Amino acid sequence: MARRAGSADMPLHGGRVPQWLGQRMARLGGIIAQAIIHHYGRDEFLRRLAHPFWFQSLGAVIGMDWHSSGITTSVIGALKRGLAPVSHELGLHVCGGRGRHSRRTPDELLSVAERTGGDGAAWIRASRLVAKVDSAAVQDGFDLYLHGFIVTDDGHWTVVQQGMDGTQRLARRYHWLSEGLRSFVETPHAAIEGRRQGAIVNLTDQRAAPSRQGQLELLNDLGPDRIVREVSRLRGGAPAATDTPFLPHLVMPEHHDVRPADVVLRRLHGALAAAAQCGPQDFSDLLLVPGVGARTVLSLAQVAEVVHGAPCRFSDPARFSLAHGGKDRQPYPVPVAVYDRTISVMKAAVTAARLGNEERLDAIRRLDRQARRLERHATGPTLPDFIAQERRRSHEYGGRSIFGHEPPPTVEMEHEG
Repeated sequence: MARRAGSADMPLHGGRVPQWLGQRMARLGGIIAQAIIHHYGRDEFLRRLAHPFWFQSLGAVIGMDWHSSGITTSVIGALKRGLAPVSHELGLHVCGGRGRHSRRTPDELLSVAERTGGDGAAWIRASRLVAKVDSAAVQDGFDLYLHGFIVTDDGHWTVVQQGMDGTQRLARRYHWLSEGLRSFVETPHAAIEGRRQGAIVNLTDQRAAPSRQGQLELLNDLGPDRIVREVSRLRGGAPAATDTPFLPHLVMPEHHDVRPADVVLRRLHGALAAAAQCGPQDFSDLLLVPGVGARTVLSLAQVAEVVHGAPCRFSDPARFSLAHGGKDRQPYPVPVAVYDRTISVMKAAVTAARLGNEERLDAIRRLDRQARRLERHATGPTLPDFIAQERRRSHEYGGRSIFGHEPPPTVEMEHEG
């Protein structure tokens, strides 16, 4: 059976990603993917994509609204653009997307198969079956509008789909993983995310096997007596099936601002302490990137956690929005100068590693280890104080949002801070 990783709720959130941010998302998302593949391999990257907590954290660390359904579109789009130039070298290909892009998935899969010698027909069949199961076999009130198919040269794949319920203003994301998949119609999902909103008809649940078989029998025997007997039996009340064990459930709240309850503060304090103790001098000398200071090292620590962290580390995706802010000024404007330095450091590290020099990429891994060690006893500012400080200094970091470039704080704002 395929592994199920859990579920999560996501409110629908409007707005478009501005070009200046979308380009950076593609670059950083692609570099993060390359770092994971370099350290852990393509199959591990597919497993990460099939984990809803990690997926949401990746979207937050590259600057998308941390709580919203828009992360799905942004992550798939960023990976598709960011990995396209190196997909042949990596042996990993991102197909599909939102709307019209999802409808092009079969053609894109055929194109990949022609280049790699893969079984395009099997991939297309899998793509269509996945879409059919999530739109027909799982009747939860969500209409699919996004379909991303990520496949490797050796035929392993992950599918990420998303549906929306416009009336409820909710979205649900579905994760599939080919690893261990034996059936498309019995417990195939790696994960399903979305708000719980009452009874759901899920014919892919293993407990629904008698229902699936019964439907086939009804199709073969549509006599009225048989159907009446079945309806009578159901109205009489069949014993309820035993609930399956609870899986991790990530709840994305309606509020857009990042609040203390959304963040595991000791993890933030660990990253802050690592940034301070590793210091600007140590990291600029080690990574040979001019201008890298403690603020950039903080962002690098959170990127490093996305690359190296264990699944339990992603229970608070909001924390990763503190790396590069968000386009709507939540939790604060995107610190463009910091973002660009993060990209430069990661790109230099990955490029060197591909040429056989592991020193810079290993330094990123050591930074993650240092942050995790320090969080056991590190202290630091409260979350509101940290966010207020970031907003006061936003103009120094090249702060930018959909509202424009961030101006220096006024005297009144400085006094209030």
